[in-house]
Parts: sequence; C-alpha cells; structure tokens
Amino acid sequence: MARILGRDGILLAEGDVHVKQRKAFAPGFSTQSIKALYPIFWGKALLLAETWRPRVVKSNSDHQSIEVLEGLNRTTLDIIGQAGFGTEIDSLRRPDAPLRVAYQAMFDFDWAARLCHALHTWTTWAEYLPFKMNHAIVNSRKVICDAATEIINRKLFEVDPKDRDIIALTIREFNLADAERLSFETMRDQVMTFLGAGHDTTATGAAWTLHLLAKHPAIQERLRAEIRQHIPCLFDTDYREYNANLARVDVDNLPYLENVCRESLRYIPPIPFTTRRTASADRLGNYIIPPDTYVSIQANVINRQPQYWGPTADEFDPDRWDHLPTTYCTEAFMTFLQGPRGCIGRKFAETEMKTLLCSLLSMYTFEPDKNFDDPEDWKMWRLVLRPKDGVHLKVGLLAPTVDGQ
Repeated sequence: MARILGRDGILLAEGDVHVKQRKAFAPGFSTQSIKALYPIFWGKALLLAETWRPRVVKSNSDHQSIEVLEGLNRTTLDIIGQAGFGTEIDSLRRPDAPLRVAYQAMFDFDWAARLCHALHTWTTWAEYLPFKMNHAIVNSRKVICDAATEIINRKLFEVDPKDRDIIALTIREFNLADAERLSFETMRDQVMTFLGAGHDTTATGAAWTLHLLAKHPAIQERLRAEIRQHIPCLFDTDYREYNANLARVDVDNLPYLENVCRESLRYIPPIPFTTRRTASADRLGNYIIPPDTYVSIQANVINRQPQYWGPTADEFDPDRWDHLPTTYCTEAFMTFLQGPRGCIGRKFAETEMKTLLCSLLSMYTFEPDKNFDDPEDWKMWRLVLRPKDGVHLKVGLLAPTVDGQ
C-alpha cells in the first residue's frame, strides 16, 4: 500500500503526524467545500452516461452488456483529479491516460498476481521477487509519483485564489508556522493517497450498488422515481446537461437515495477490513490482548452482525435505515471506520456516489447479465474488494422524455 498510496499519506500516517495531517486537510473536506465541487461531480457523471450511449444505441437488442466498473473507475479518477488537485486527467475520453493505465496494472487477478499478493502479506521481501505484479507496482509507482510531484510543484508556485480544489484550499488556508507546515514529500504522498484511495473505493462502491440495484428491480425503480421527482431535469433531453438546473440540486435531499447508498456500503464495503497494532495491553471480552499484537478489524463482518442489525442482517434492504433495531449503534457501521481514524473523505465519497447514481439511473436501466458469474461469488481483495472480472450488467436506454414527464 505504501508504494502506491504514499508512505507519508494520511491513510498510513500514525499518532501526532496523523492528527496534524487531518487538521491540514479538514478545510478541503468540509461540507461547504464539497458543495462547491458539485459542478465537477455532475459534469463527469453526465459525461460517463454519455460515453455509454453509443454502445447501447448501436446494440441489436434493448440492452447492451457493459462492464460498469471500468467506466466508473475512469470517472472517479477524473473527479479526484479535478476536484482534488485542479488537474484534468480526462481518462473518460482518453482510456490510455498514463495515470489510468498505471492503476489498471495494479488489479491483475491472474494466479501469479494472487500468489505474489499473498506473499506480500507475510513478508516485505516479497517485493524483490521476479513477479510480473512487482514490476507493475514499480512502473505504476513511478507514473503516480511523477504525477503527484508535478501537481504539488504547480500548486505551490501557481496558486490561484479562486481555486476551490482540496490541495489549493489546504495550501491557502493551513497557515501555521513554517516549522509546522507539511513538507513537500508529505504533500506529494497526500496526492498519491487521494488519487489511489480516493477514486477506486468510490468507483467500486458505485459498481456494487448498480449490481445490487440490478438484482432488485423494485428498489431500482423506486429510487429512479425519487430521482425523477427531485431532479426532473435529468430526465429531460433538452436540459439534462444545463448546469443552471443542476447547480440548485442537493443530492442529500433525496432520502431513499441516502438509504440505498448506506445499505449498499453496509452490505458490501469496498474496504472489507483494516489492521491495527495494539500500543499497550487491552481486554476484548474475556481475552487479554498483549501489546504489539496485530488485530484485524473486519468491516464486512461487523456490518452484518445480527447482534447489531437484527435477523435480516444478511439481506439488502435500504428501508432498514428508517427503522433501525434498538441494538444498532454507530460503531456497527464500519465501512468508513469510526473515531479519529474515520475516513476524512467520507462526505466527498458519498456525494460523488450519489451524483453518479442519479446520472446513470436517469438515463439507463440495469439488469443482471446471466452470461457472467454473479460477481458476489468472485470477490477479490487488492486494496479494495472488487469482483475478479468486473461487474457486467445489461444496460438499457430509458425512453426519452420532455419537461421531465
């Protein structure tokens, strides 16, 4: 993780260093800052929907099979590039964009890559073995590190007071003494962290959500009806891309959309677990945990514990969020972790995911593609929990409407 996400990035930093970094980046992830980024979210989400249209229109049937995770990954990479750093990656229009190719190389699931990945969990010496995956990591790291260095150099010496991206806000508003400022290397690693962790997790979460909506057509149609009610311009072919209409939209005002996203992220968390090392002895139930013990915190298990969620814990039910059992507690939802190590980009990711779903569901219908195995049967972990062969869905074009009717 350190080689791709940056060793000094906020995801891997510890102790006082982590506290300092969270303080530095808090302005960029505030609710007000994220709302200022809405035009970027909408622009890229609408562009993704448009890139799928020719494939669906040219098909000889009502539905076209599309692997949706690839397009979502390119979209979220473009969003974090522009919203995070004011950089146009444009991988939606240019699939061969160097950064996109670099991240693609990280998710090869052939047997050799899986073996190498397993060895990496046991020893750091695994990085010196002559595996194809190790070469891919080295090459990808160089591309990602070079891009992050270029971004920081540009932001440090070409600061525009009107810029609202996350790095610009951090540089402009984090006015501590020189001795307390984040170093260049630390800032570079933050860019690497936000690029990697900030795009693939959201894309994977959105892909799993589309998969679940395809398996539950009644939920999909109910959500589409809510989107139509609150954002009718998305269903109007004459005004769909007119930003003045979307500028007034707040996706947080769609309660069922909120429930669907939370339930999807509970049901299949993109980050299934994390690891912590005990700094001192602790007690867990009747067990004494010695210091320096590595503890695995399983979000995918905690998120489905019947003791918190009740007897329907293993069911996909967005309505559960309107009548949570009395046994529920905040710590039962561990997709973003909790407390001081909770994901700083949670609000950013949730808003991004909602925008993507609104754009796609207002143009397309989604059904399972029976020509492929159920992706839930082939979950593979490599930084995020993604299906081995992606998420293949049958995508159909909604009938065009006028004036949102």
